[in-house]
Amino acid sequence: MAAVLFDFSGTLFRVESTDAWLRAALADTGMTLSAPELAETARALEASGALPGGAPPLRVPEELADAWEARDLGSEQHRAAYTGLSRQVPLPDPGLHEALYDRHMKPGAWRPYPDAAEVLSALRGEGIAVGVVSNIGWDPRPVFRAHGLDRYVNTYVLSYEHGVRKPDPRLFAAACAALGAEPGRTLMVGDSRPADGGAAALGCGVYFVDHLPVTERPSGLLPVLDLVRRPGLRGERPLRPGS
Repeated sequence: MAAVLFDFSGTLFRVESTDAWLRAALADTGMTLSAPELAETARALEASGALPGGAPPLRVPEELADAWEARDLGSEQHRAAYTGLSRQVPLPDPGLHEALYDRHMKPGAWRPYPDAAEVLSALRGEGIAVGVVSNIGWDPRPVFRAHGLDRYVNTYVLSYEHGVRKPDPRLFAAACAALGAEPGRTLMVGDSRPADGGAAALGCGVYFVDHLPVTERPSGLLPVLDLVRRPGLRGERPLRPGS
């Protein structure tokens, strides 16, 4: 393998819990909720899917369907979709909806998986290029920098910057081109079979991890090192989804 592409949310990093997200936004704005109100509001926000990178919405309101469909194609669409979902939940101040959205983009809202630094460092040491390919509506580079992982990433290919999203092969092709890597010698690592599995159409190998809390997935990325070191995968034969 000449290059490895990684998804961001649920693969290298995991966003904080909905409860922690709400608490942080309240602290940032100087607002308070009673313990029962906080617990109920957190549950409602989680059901609404208002936390980007968190649980998906149980139902997308009809008036938000277009914004939801286009959420990863532009920063304005992303904000509109997620603040629209949070507005389905009553909050003590209307400004808290924007504060919640702003909070999720802060580096403190994200934690790298325990083995992320080890895997990225090992790939760098072996001369394997690394790219981040994400369906996202904002710039995660500051998150990588704050957690010391940006030094291992050679390129970021983000849906909102390219106007296309996974599984469109064009996004993966852009990443391969930026790294100067042939798709047949590139591995895509992600947590979504529908989205990240699109790399297989380009000829990339694909490896899936589980989107779990960081405490429940201490070594999900480590098999990537075995895959890129396996002699049979260094040529043109791609690894197929699920293998």
